Amino acid sequence: MIVVTGGAGFIGSAIVWRLNRMGEDKIIIVDELGTDDKWKNLVGLNFREFMNKDEFIKRVKEENVPFDIEAIIHMGACSATTEKDADYLMRNNHHYSVELCRYCLPRRARFIYASSAATYGDGTNGYLDNENELENLKPLNMYGYSKHLFDLWLKMNKIIDKVAGLKYFNVYGPNEYHKEDMRSVVHKAYQQILETGKVKLFKSYHPDYKDGEQKRDFVYVKDIVDMTLFFLEHHDKNGLFNAGSGKAHTWNELVTAIFKAMDKPVNIEYVDMPENLRGKYQYFTQAELKKIKDAGYSKPITPLDEGVADYVKNYLMKERNLAI
Repeated sequence: MIVVTGGAGFIGSAIVWRLNRMGEDKIIIVDELGTDDKWKNLVGLNFREFMNKDEFIKRVKEENVPFDIEAIIHMGACSATTEKDADYLMRNNHHYSVELCRYCLPRRARFIYASSAATYGDGTNGYLDNENELENLKPLNMYGYSKHLFDLWLKMNKIIDKVAGLKYFNVYGPNEYHKEDMRSVVHKAYQQILETGKVKLFKSYHPDYKDGEQKRDFVYVKDIVDMTLFFLEHHDKNGLFNAGSGKAHTWNELVTAIFKAMDKPVNIEYVDMPENLRGKYQYFTQAELKKIKDAGYSKPITPLDEGVADYVKNYLMKERNLAI
């Protein structure tokens, strides 16, 4: 069985979708559905069983998992960069990951997990996915730090070369509607354009960047899925790998692509950034992809305008998820 934690979530459900398209349905989805509409991401997917995340980790700790695990693709985490409950993030993001990794390795089950570009902080030390430089990284928020701690735990225990971790950059695409404030700007902007005809972007508080000219590495979720599943097919490729487009685009370029896909005139309003975000804001991110390409990943990355157009026209406008 392949276990996908966070399998009802944004990236997790997209991974299950792709596995289904590859003919794989021996899948256990582990997640917590709560009271939002995340369950809708499961509609149309083929899998053997759903397990609540607390029940699953309980069975893992007791070594009482009722099926053989071939691989765990660990996407489950709290991804809110504004989450202030540090103890919750430690339990949910760090300790949970430790327990799953400890379970997999002695059983020779593949362990693939989501790290984050948030571990890079403000980018002062660059965006190289080099395990030797981990100690120099300084995340700007507790979410990034919780991810960083697990990367460091793997290195400290000398097992980082036995697992595959992907540092996801700014991912956008279908199945993210339930993420509320953590949705991509593509989804938020689409809704704003429908309701008001314009998009609100944060002003810049950095002298090197004009309003809307802050740059991020935006990557389509379908590319992220392909990068992740590359490591399911190649058990000998291990360590930390950046997962992004490899090219930084401005927020202005991103929302212009959204207006174009909707066949609407560009209308951007720049608004004040909340005080609590100003010292934790990444003004530039760009994935260095040499390492993952050297590992053998060779699929072309979807250009920003094409990815946005596919998302807007084939999913948002049609109100459908990946599996429908």
